[in-house]
Amino acid sequence: MDRRTFLKVLGGASAAAAAATVPMFSAFADPLVGPDEFFIFIHANGAWDVTLGLDPRNTKTGIIDPATSGAKGTIDPAPITRWVDDTAVTDGGFLYNGPSFEMVIPPGPSPLVFGPAIGNLLKHYSRMTVCNGIAMNTVSHQDGTAFSSTGRHLAGTKAAGASVDTMMADLLGLNQLLPALSVNFPSYYVPGPDRRAVPLTVSNIGAVGASLVRSGQYESVGQRDAVNAVLTQEAKALAAMSAEPDIMNGFALQFEGLRRINQQNLLDVFTPSKLQAAYPLFTYSDNGAVVNAAFAVEALKRNIVRCVSFSFGSFDTHFTNYRQQPLTQQRLFNMISALVDYLDVTPHPTKPAEKLSDHTHIMVFSDFCRTPQINTGLGRDHYPNNSSLIISPRFKGNFVIGQSDPEQLLPMPTLDFSDGRRALSPPDILATFVSAFGGDPRKYLRDGEVIPAMLK
Repeated sequence: MDRRTFLKVLGGASAAAAAATVPMFSAFADPLVGPDEFFIFIHANGAWDVTLGLDPRNTKTGIIDPATSGAKGTIDPAPITRWVDDTAVTDGGFLYNGPSFEMVIPPGPSPLVFGPAIGNLLKHYSRMTVCNGIAMNTVSHQDGTAFSSTGRHLAGTKAAGASVDTMMADLLGLNQLLPALSVNFPSYYVPGPDRRAVPLTVSNIGAVGASLVRSGQYESVGQRDAVNAVLTQEAKALAAMSAEPDIMNGFALQFEGLRRINQQNLLDVFTPSKLQAAYPLFTYSDNGAVVNAAFAVEALKRNIVRCVSFSFGSFDTHFTNYRQQPLTQQRLFNMISALVDYLDVTPHPTKPAEKLSDHTHIMVFSDFCRTPQINTGLGRDHYPNNSSLIISPRFKGNFVIGQSDPEQLLPMPTLDFSDGRRALSPPDILATFVSAFGGDPRKYLRDGEVIPAMLK
């Protein structure tokens, strides 16, 4: 695909999306769901290069360097699928590869176009909702991560809003053993949601298993109950003295959930080696976080967790961007593809005639994106634009909304909101997501408008 054709496709898709988003931004959906929905949230940690995945460019356009372009005439290729090694050309003294990779076009009619890192996820294009040109208004990792997750910028160093896993746990998961489990994910709780929605945050899945078994100590049910009673009492005592009592009370409730997990002999769910054996389609050598995807399938199948959230990779490629970023992205998208494959063949725990994929909703986001220009270290730096991905039976598949400038990669004002024409923002995406499950976004979000065009 040449530049002219690509811009035509990009512009046409964006125009169609914009036209479809005019009505009723402020409305929220009628309650359509019961207690049977599950959620998986994935944070691409460190800020991904959207030109390689969801918002691609493969030619030197404006200030956008094509992939493999190197500063000062050097070229730094990356060994990933669909990479094309073309003859180097010179443009104004700048040496770069011609189209450096093929634009990955879905096999059927589609407004979607992908970069080379899309990997195996391409086969699921008909289920993908892609959001491009998301205005981040920050290049701070902490602030960008919080903004993507909560729809609010940080208030100093503290979260100003609840994260999306807390929102959905509060909306639908309060009766689960664990309403939300968070593995190195940007989870936040602020007063407002029920304290039972406080995510259980761990550094790795194995840590949960380790908390249930202590090397031969406290093995009996009575002993474990005694330990949990002490922890619960401690959490309640701390809550009485805490400036955030809801959080500490939430911990007390989570200790109770862990006690019930132990009573039900669910330790296997939290054992990485057993998860790897049970789900061989995942490539665990790629990244340790992949085991979290296997955990998600197993935990949802057993109906013990409402929301599973985890971070993946390190995308902060200020140096040698193309030695790291494309392969890490491809591993991420390959993991998501295998995750969808497993959800497609796994029965729903309370609806045996249906599959998990009929009621499981995946959202993927990053801190922000990376600069359109290659720096002197052959890397890309921080840039206030972003893309995100939703795979959900509640959202339109084979659909893209929002647009970035084809020559600067900045968010473009392509959507008509109640406050005028502007670019897409994280609060809009989160408001639309909450609305899709019968929730009132105004309970959790200060800003943002529901976009009905994204919903089925």
